[in-house]
Amino acid sequence: MSGPATTLSGTAAPHVPVLLAEVIAGLAISSGEIHVDGTFGAGGYTRAILESGAARVFAFDRDPDAIREGEEIAASSGGRLTLVPERFSRMRQALAGYQVEAVDGVTLDIGVSSMQLDRPERGFSFQGDGPLDMRMAQDGESAADFLNNAAEEDIADVIYRYGEEPKSRRIARAIVAARPAERTGQLAEIVRKALGWHQGMKKDPATRTFQAIRIYLNEELQELEDGLEAAEQVLMEGGRLAVVTFHSLEDRLVKRFLKERSGDLPAGSRHLPVQASTAAAPTFENVAKPVRAGEIELKNNPRARSATLRVARRTGAASWNSKRGMPA
Repeated sequence: MSGPATTLSGTAAPHVPVLLAEVIAGLAISSGEIHVDGTFGAGGYTRAILESGAARVFAFDRDPDAIREGEEIAASSGGRLTLVPERFSRMRQALAGYQVEAVDGVTLDIGVSSMQLDRPERGFSFQGDGPLDMRMAQDGESAADFLNNAAEEDIADVIYRYGEEPKSRRIARAIVAARPAERTGQLAEIVRKALGWHQGMKKDPATRTFQAIRIYLNEELQELEDGLEAAEQVLMEGGRLAVVTFHSLEDRLVKRFLKERSGDLPAGSRHLPVQASTAAAPTFENVAKPVRAGEIELKNNPRARSATLRVARRTGAASWNSKRGMPA
């Protein structure tokens, strides 16, 4: 994310992902291993994994642009990179199609990718004006569809729940009054006006609203929860899980999952009640404290300021059945 990198073929890559060295160190890659990059994006983590040793990588992304633009990396990988146009929550099913039952590492970089943020035509950011889209997979309901058709109460609930915005009802009321909303710049101005923002204020209040709508449309928190369970199922004993998050909603979910699966919390999740009794053995052990970007990286890449890396190692215990909090 912070600047150009070099691909296996020698061409310039658009971004270096955050906490790259720390992620690679946490994965402890050895020759001949099989790794999953669940969030391929511009391919930064995948390139680093490939270059760290003779590892094979299955790279997942639901964004067709990412898969298409990753073909050059795959072509130069000597057959070690397989691009998978699929959600990372379906990694177990997809890997089975390649006769792969277990892997040595899973990497997840949660949220929107830099290549999506930096392209106004994708509609993820208000830094450049573009259509209100925000769809990672480029299909289904767009941000404009949602904002122009949903009830005011539903819009307010999404902004409050996924953006942690205390003034969500005021924003929703302003959005409905200004319909139709079609452009990112238009939505940003609606939010700013509703909250009385002006140039010079420290943080643009539109940030939370854009985050909330994006998370809702792409079902990002459910995808993360399902993806963590999928990683638990495909990682072999001793396999490493590295997850980079960028805001509190994601990090709390990952933190709780790892605490639960390491035996520090009773079984349960954001969607399920705590079970009365749990006999499931811990499936993960934390191998390091959470890691955040250092001063040098923050200077080169401001997007790293909210990033948190958590790394855990898979035990030999059977995977849990999340619906019951018991081994599958």
